[in-house]
Amino acid sequence: MLVHSKSGRWAAWGLFGLLFLPLFALPLLVVAAASFATHWSGAFPSGPTTGNYAAAVRGESLQALTTSLVTALAASLLALAVGTWAALAAATLGRRGKRFLDVLFMLPVAVPSVVVGLAVLVAFSRPPVLLNGTSSIVILAHTILVTAFAHQSVSAAIVRLDPAYEQAAASLGARPAYVLWRVKLPLLLPSLTAAAGLCFALSMGELSATMMLYPPDWMPLPVRIFTATDRGSLFSGSAVAVVLMATTLLVLLAVSRVRTRASYR
Repeated sequence: MLVHSKSGRWAAWGLFGLLFLPLFALPLLVVAAASFATHWSGAFPSGPTTGNYAAAVRGESLQALTTSLVTALAASLLALAVGTWAALAAATLGRRGKRFLDVLFMLPVAVPSVVVGLAVLVAFSRPPVLLNGTSSIVILAHTILVTAFAHQSVSAAIVRLDPAYEQAAASLGARPAYVLWRVKLPLLLPSLTAAAGLCFALSMGELSATMMLYPPDWMPLPVRIFTATDRGSLFSGSAVAVVLMATTLLVLLAVSRVRTRASYR
């Protein structure tokens, strides 16, 4: 912390608590408490039960969780591949070319995600590429929405790379492909894993575009939560939401460990 006096540190921590608890922690704590309740008692959930979680980890909810995991994993890998390729290509272009690619990849996140969902629906509802009604259209929409974050993360890491490593490898006779696979990408591995984790988390929570595209047999977990709460099942929906948060956090912790090991290589 940049505050050196003891009183200043206490004031900073107090301000952090006042801002963090009501804005971030309290809503999540309410959801967690509601996931163990059966009804409301005044301003608080009551009627302790674990039945909500019994329903949240089986049947349609478990299928929706599997759908979200497969969708997020596929979208993250595709976004990482496309974003990394574009970032590497942009590094070889001039200033205008790099700026054009940055704008191109940031465009989907500059507009509401529901607009992206509508665009994908209109574009892929007719031959020659007919994806409407399939799981592929959901994965494609998620990929479009999260690729910008992979591109920006890798682009920032490329700027920070020391060109001396590549120059040394080239001076020893290494071909460009060898330099890319054995020198550049290993140096970018911490940023690649961070970008993958961010893309995964964003895909796991995506709802707006998914609502327009998902087929009945490919319902991700956020849609399951929305439909449950829309029917008035707030407590079962809260349990499913906690399962979604816990699953996402576990995957992010695993990615963080991989990133930490990669940074020490």
